[in-house]
Amino acid sequence: MNGRFFQSRRLLPARRVALLATTIAGLGLAAFVLAPHAPGITPFGTAQAQNLTEKVQQLPQRPVGFADIVEKVKPAVISVRVKVERPANSGATTDEDLPFPPGSPFERFFRRFGMPNQPNGREVVTGQGSGFFISRDGYAVTNNHVVQNAESVQVTADDGKTYTAKVIGTDPRTDLALIKIEGSGFPYVKLAENSPRIGDWVIAVGNPFGLGGTVTAGIVSARGRDIGAGPYDDFIQIDAPVNKGNSGGPTFDVDGNVIGVNTAIFSPSGGSVGIAFAIPADTVKNIVAQLRDKGSVTRGWIGVQIQTVTPDLADSMGLKQATGALVSEPQKDSPAAIAGIQSGDVITSVDGAPIHDARDLARHIGTMSPGASVKLGTIHQGQDKTVTLTLGTLPNEKQAANDPGQNQREVPDSDLPRLGLTLAPASKVSGAEAMGVVVTAVASGGVAADHGFQVGDVILDVGGKSVSTPADVRKSLTEARTEGKHTVLFRVKSNDGTRFVALPLGNA
Repeated sequence: MNGRFFQSRRLLPARRVALLATTIAGLGLAAFVLAPHAPGITPFGTAQAQNLTEKVQQLPQRPVGFADIVEKVKPAVISVRVKVERPANSGATTDEDLPFPPGSPFERFFRRFGMPNQPNGREVVTGQGSGFFISRDGYAVTNNHVVQNAESVQVTADDGKTYTAKVIGTDPRTDLALIKIEGSGFPYVKLAENSPRIGDWVIAVGNPFGLGGTVTAGIVSARGRDIGAGPYDDFIQIDAPVNKGNSGGPTFDVDGNVIGVNTAIFSPSGGSVGIAFAIPADTVKNIVAQLRDKGSVTRGWIGVQIQTVTPDLADSMGLKQATGALVSEPQKDSPAAIAGIQSGDVITSVDGAPIHDARDLARHIGTMSPGASVKLGTIHQGQDKTVTLTLGTLPNEKQAANDPGQNQREVPDSDLPRLGLTLAPASKVSGAEAMGVVVTAVASGGVAADHGFQVGDVILDVGGKSVSTPADVRKSLTEARTEGKHTVLFRVKSNDGTRFVALPLGNA
């Protein structure tokens, strides 16, 4: 929920991509920041049930400002308030526990006097976010992290009326949720049919810091952003100012279509610095349709560990282009393994659509239904090959990674000083039958360290050949150098899974 940060793996520093829901606070705090509303359901009149996007498109011309557009679409945007029970924090108060801007009177007050706790060691806390109606019968979209583990959900419409909402379904992998308000005649907006262009105007409407009905404007700064939130990252980056509490709110184009759902900001301070991320409308449509029909999301699955083909990997494998998804290891009895896909294969297309990298493959397969038949274009041992398989269902939980480093001890049987590696047979380190060679030491600043090798990693293959002793590694390196290769390909198993690493031969 609020105050949490993505642990970014690639693009952004850790704890700087913050989820946008306003930070949760004890029920005792709500009176300071929230105007009371009587609970209950008071549906809009039937006369108000209008497609607001169509009304925007009926405007005679696009205005210089955004007031006419905002006037039409703003009634479809809602503030979302949830109650969650959690363990009491024993009076500890951190930046993530306070919903107030740094330096505000309320923030100083609660830092001095602390947060109220429940006597039984549990406390009921409130959190806030945003959302928007997508149908006249009360279906609305928000973020999963806004309503996750909620005991109750209430929404406040633009006219100030409060309604009780039910969570229909959530999808943590894309951070989307579908909620339902009983009644009919609600004003609603449409999800965009076309993707925005970089530089297009956008308008964000939401509930930052509990201040409902806030409108900001900016442009699309970038598309296809990967912020390390998950394998399906494909965010739209905008510079319209958004803050905590904007989570789940819509970003509109100048035609009144929702181009994305605001979900995260890049922020060293916790406030807006002009970099925000929205879930694209095409993703929202796919997820919402499944949540509405089934209450959950199922995704296709082929069962492989994959990585992006880098220029070094392409060179070491003799590939013409650094493109596609490299199969590090197919999972046992998975659709890919049954179809004959092997470690070292490169998946280059799905049903004829080109695959540019590992994330591209994950998104393609994730949008397909389990049971569907797909054709994968692959490069197998340097030759183009087409493989047909039937998609399985993506498991709900990621399978636990193997831990080859348990009970390890350094056995300096062999040293490869130019690589910065000390190696030992895996069977000797583990005391059992094991394949590969264990990394028992990594020299700081060495080539291997620069390429991510760590103590406990197990080298399975070098140059496409299995290794079981340090001598096997030396032999494979010598053969690769004799063949005139500039890099050599290592297949390495670690706690995070299996991957390929290309090391430059000039330093070995």
